Amino acid sequence: MWQAQHIQATLQALYPQTVVEILGMTTTGDQILDSPLARIGGKGLFVKELEQALADGRADLAVHSMKDVPMHLPDGFAMAAIGEREDPRDAFVSNDHRRLEDLPEGSIVGTSSLRRQSQLQARFPHLKIESLRGNLQTRLRKLDEGQYAAIILAAAGLKRLGLEARIAQLIATEDSIPAVGQGALGIEINAAREDLLSVLAPLNHADTAACVNAERGMSRALAGSCTVPLGAYAEKSGEHMRICGFVASVDGKQLLREEVEGIAADPEALGRLLAGKLVARGADRILATLADQSHA
Repeated sequence: MWQAQHIQATLQALYPQTVVEILGMTTTGDQILDSPLARIGGKGLFVKELEQALADGRADLAVHSMKDVPMHLPDGFAMAAIGEREDPRDAFVSNDHRRLEDLPEGSIVGTSSLRRQSQLQARFPHLKIESLRGNLQTRLRKLDEGQYAAIILAAAGLKRLGLEARIAQLIATEDSIPAVGQGALGIEINAAREDLLSVLAPLNHADTAACVNAERGMSRALAGSCTVPLGAYAEKSGEHMRICGFVASVDGKQLLREEVEGIAADPEALGRLLAGKLVARGADRILATLADQSHA
């Protein structure tokens, strides 16, 4: 809702003569909170009801966290703009410890993300990772009730909701490579509504869009979804781009990491190049094993 209100306020300021209304919706991903996302169908569960409203003409645009947007948009939909990125890092939140490194052996850490879990287990095999679902307030309440020694959340969400004070430690992107698109907002439209492209163009942040497209290029090449522990993070400086990414087994015992640098003119190609380097080191074998496990 914060994201929708943020885009609403931005559009209202750009077009004061236009009335911008919010059509509030609860998605399947918001409703099913007792199972890990990977088990109930993935991140697309946060998107499909909104896409139906676009298809029906009930809504003109939908606002998403880019990390929740599947790698392939369904036919008939288009991403009209990607806004400037908030902090892409993961945040360590704990009431008793200031750093991940301080957690004693056997401490329970909550996260709903296989990406975070695999990287945590690779660095700290002595920690116990348990599933944590729900909105931010629910997750923080579970921490405060003592169900977890610490939880890992996206820094962007905490900052947007004014909860930055809850962050004990911001985890460097080298230590916890973010989710593809983490911290960026995407605005999706019905592809037939070309009239909206010029209206929404001022909301597009070109550098963020290039970085997110590079990350999505990597994930798409590896058939990434939230059932696969992978992440990618791109940074652009002038005409130059650097992107790092990883693929891992859920337990973190196999973790492949690579990075590439190049000209930012074709960000998706850089993402595919990164995927190719990971495959050359065996990422396809890890992905095949994960696929077999998910079908078992």
